[in-house]
Order: sequence, then C-alpha cells, then structure tokens
Amino acid sequence: MTTTTEPTIVDGPGLYPDLPADEYHSDPFRDRGGSLSSTGARKLVPPSCPALFRHWADTPQPPKAVFEYGTAAHTLLLGDGPELARLDVDSYATKAAQAKRDEARAKGQIPLKFSEHQQLDGMVAALRAHPIASKLFASGTGTAEVSMFWTDEPTGVMCRLRLDWYRNLAPGRLIIPDYKTAAKADDDSIARAVNEHGYHQQGDMYLRGLRALSLADHEAAFLLVVQEKTPPYLVNVIEMDIVALAIGAAKNRRALETYAKCTADGVWPAWNTDVRLLPLPPWAERRDTEEYLT
Repeated sequence: MTTTTEPTIVDGPGLYPDLPADEYHSDPFRDRGGSLSSTGARKLVPPSCPALFRHWADTPQPPKAVFEYGTAAHTLLLGDGPELARLDVDSYATKAAQAKRDEARAKGQIPLKFSEHQQLDGMVAALRAHPIASKLFASGTGTAEVSMFWTDEPTGVMCRLRLDWYRNLAPGRLIIPDYKTAAKADDDSIARAVNEHGYHQQGDMYLRGLRALSLADHEAAFLLVVQEKTPPYLVNVIEMDIVALAIGAAKNRRALETYAKCTADGVWPAWNTDVRLLPLPPWAERRDTEEYLT
C-alpha cells in the first residue's frame, strides 16, 4: 500500500487514499502512456468502440444534473467529495436561480435545489437505517474515495479505479461495496442496469485490481448497494453471480487488449473496418419468421 501526504504523487501501482478526484479523473499517467479506468474499459467494447472511447477521453464533459446528483449522494453518505451548495431555490427557471447555480459550479461546488437537498438527506437516513447497507458504510470501518493503480501483466497497461469505500483489512472475506442511485432498485431493474451500464465489468475490474495488488483473493466480493431516489428510498444490496462476473472479466480482457493495441498503433477505429451482413435482432427474427416465412 502507498501512503502519501499532500501533494499526492502517483509514482506507480498502489492505493492512494489522498488523491483528489480531479487529479484522478485527469489521469496521473496521461504523460506516461496513460492509464485505463473501469469506465474507459466499458467504452472500448460493444455497443461502444475505440473511436468513441478516444473522443470521450479527449473531450471535457459538461456538468450533468444526473451525475451531480449521484456525486452529491456519495458526498453525503461517505463524507468525502465536492462541497455541496444548498440553494434556497425550488427551480432554475429564473435568471437569479441560474446565477446561483452557475456561481456554485464555478466554485467547484455541486448546486442543490431545496427539494434536492431534502431528498438526499432522506436517502442517507434511509440507508443508515438499512440492516446491511448501514454496516457496509459504517463510519470508522473504512476510507472513502480511495484511488487504486495497478499494471495488467498480460498487456502492460496501467489501470486505475476509484473505490467508493475501501473497508479496513480484517480477517475474513474482503467486501467492496459500491453505491448507486436509481429510479428503481428491484432485482429486475438492477439486472437491466448491470447489462446497460456494464456494472459486471466494473465489479470484475475492482476485484482484478485488488488481486493484482495482493489485497484480496478470489473469495473477495463486490456488492452493489442500489437506492431508489423517491420515498421511501428503498435499498437493495446485491452481489452479481459468477456468470455475470465471468462475462465482465471477458469484456475487460478484450478492452485491455484493444487499449494496448490502439495505444501502440495510434489508431482508434469505429465498430467495423469492413462491410458485414447484419441480421435482425434475434427476437424480431423469430417473431417475423413465424409470421411471414412459414
């Protein structure tokens, strides 16, 4: 483990609990060949492609309310993150309200309307009352927003990720919880979100990094703590099954190999480099074959 003091210098593989979020996201290895994040790995494989990854990596992302909201929820829950600006406005319909919002963002703060900070306070209270989630994120049991770097041995690619909560090492199974906010937190909705957002890739990447640094074995667990954003702010804690994580691992392996090749070649292609036959989606083919071709 790497222990650092301000300013944090990322000089190689290890854990960096004091690395500011903006330095992590700007990639400390950007002038040394770059490093691949969990989010980046998900953007290198279908339905995305290397060209879209390169554009995303090279293009500053404008503030988005949905991302700010998630970050604010993390800050309140974990006690680490950007400062929150609790604005006394109900909407941004007026120029005065917009000016307050923009001023907060200019200061590096996350602006919250009155209804939003009431909502987030309710969410944190509900999570703290949950019998499992409350223990996973209990104060004093870990460190929030820990950056981690390691080298992928097969490709030599430097990888990085940022743990929501790194639990103190103790006897027994290492558990890494990751907090998500969502419209719905039932099992079916979470399964769709895992597929859509690549959370099985994220889970594999986290476990892969911890094993690479000899901080976890194959019994370690990655848990999704998903909370609904509307009252009563229900919480669902799930662990992805072995098949989901195996698929995530295979996608990450392809992403790492793609990143290594594109970096070496300096070419970041789109989906295809030739013309291919494209079938209908399997469900549409089955439906229309029965209706029109039989």
